[in-house]
Amino acid sequence: MKIGVLDDDEVHLGAVSTALEQAGRRPTVFSRASALMSALRRETFDLLILDWRLPDRSGLEVVKWVRLNVDPPPPMLLLTSRSEDEAVVEALNAGADDFLTKPASPAVLVARVDALLRRAYPPEPRGGSEEIAEHVFDPFGLTVRYKDRTAELTQKEFDLARLLFRNLHRALARGYLIEAVWGGDPNVNSRSLDVHVSRVRSKLELRPERGFRLTPVYSYGYRLETLTP
Repeated sequence: MKIGVLDDDEVHLGAVSTALEQAGRRPTVFSRASALMSALRRETFDLLILDWRLPDRSGLEVVKWVRLNVDPPPPMLLLTSRSEDEAVVEALNAGADDFLTKPASPAVLVARVDALLRRAYPPEPRGGSEEIAEHVFDPFGLTVRYKDRTAELTQKEFDLARLLFRNLHRALARGYLIEAVWGGDPNVNSRSLDVHVSRVRSKLELRPERGFRLTPVYSYGYRLETLTP
């Protein structure tokens, strides 16, 4: 899971980043709201951790901006030194998904992050097949079964298809897809991704007449959607 962390306090930013890394998360840090907002136009984040008080925009302003400009918005955890009830109400009413008073212990921070991620994204199965939108993914046979047919995929095609299905209706950035499927291999470029997306679309017949649409998002990445009749 890729997590964006915004805080202009270098000491606290480092503490949050270290806690997430030790818990196996992948934080990307920002010290200015404008830098994070710019990154959100080209990158995908699974969760955002935002400081309330910032030099260029407040954390509440960032929360509201994300709600308006990222579809769907990722879960957002707001951090602040304020602890009064009015602050909690203001943060949640602005669109934050959770609120945590600074300084938070690493264990509590990670527990809150994990709770938000569990609510927002379905957990990966420990083994065996997985069914998403009537498609049954078999990780051992690298097959996807849909109604009356079964498609055989390569490992990368399978990983890409399952990632797209797990994130239905969510635009995923090219860099996010490459990192998730290929582990950030520097030899994999956008052209390789495009080829694999085309193969997945063809093999799984992700066409409107079958109720699905896999399309590019201009200057960003790809989105898989289900279509209602």
